[in-house]
Amino acid sequence: MKRLFAASALLVLQALPAAAQTNYPLTLTNCGVALTFDAAPDSAVTIGQSATEILYSLGLAPKVSGTSVWFNPVLPEFAEVNAGIERLADNDPSFESVVAKKPGLVAVQYEWHVGASGMVGTREMFHDVGVPTYILPADCDTKDNSTGGDGTRTGAFDTAHVYKGIRELAAIFDVADTGAQVIADLQATEAAAIDRARALDLPDDLSAVFWFSSADLELDPFVAGRLGAPGYMLAKLGIENAVATDEEWPTVGWESIARADPDLIVVAYMDRRRFPADDIEEKLKFLRNDPVASQMTAVREGRIVQMDAHAMSATLRSIHGLDALSQALADMAFE
Repeated sequence: MKRLFAASALLVLQALPAAAQTNYPLTLTNCGVALTFDAAPDSAVTIGQSATEILYSLGLAPKVSGTSVWFNPVLPEFAEVNAGIERLADNDPSFESVVAKKPGLVAVQYEWHVGASGMVGTREMFHDVGVPTYILPADCDTKDNSTGGDGTRTGAFDTAHVYKGIRELAAIFDVADTGAQVIADLQATEAAAIDRARALDLPDDLSAVFWFSSADLELDPFVAGRLGAPGYMLAKLGIENAVATDEEWPTVGWESIARADPDLIVVAYMDRRRFPADDIEEKLKFLRNDPVASQMTAVREGRIVQMDAHAMSATLRSIHGLDALSQALADMAFE
């Protein structure tokens, strides 16, 4: 498989035109806000693990002076460099702690952290003190965040939105060639995962549900709507989402999920412990023992897939999540 991946990546790279270096001033529109850069920023603070890992992937770790909002450990290849960078907060940092680092750019994963009513601050607050902000397009392209909570998708998430963020950040920091290589590697992983699933000849009516967490195990779970990153994975693998809503992470009762009786359940594992069900062991215990959930076909047949929580968000890890789900399907039997 490693040989296949390497060969696929090489083919994609050969097909890409040589990446030009950035001609400043660079002007772009990001989530409805016009940004202009006269030169590559000399430093950055990240609000959101995906923004952090994209900058690391682009070789920009030396410019990152602070990180925040973590779900799981950093990707293994960045563990060493990440250990030497200050973590401002595991969850939401304060506006003051970000500004105190005097960053040349604040790279943001979620608009609800830095947006019209951002929990950390508004874009205007940052821009008023001379700090530009960049929100990853995966959280605002084809998405309406004015609806509250995790927002509502107005169109299906596609990895093109992730690649757009990588490409634009690479341009901002004048590392376009590195950005092209990162995208090529991810595209190769995506293509291999889809080809693997196609070769399995899965049943046409296969269905699944993604369970992220629950505010309390006695309450309805947060499950994935059909237009977010989990919906993208299922669509690419030819699987129906048992939850037919455009909301990013709606709460749906177990009785409704049980009536849909999905063929497999994908559950998130994470280091975050904001809710009891953030702990995957609590999720698994609930599925085995709850009088309703335990009767679902996926539970009785043992078709439960554990997935990195961060892959369930619209991030570069979504491609890895697609790959992991494709591999898990190869080990399952369906009547």
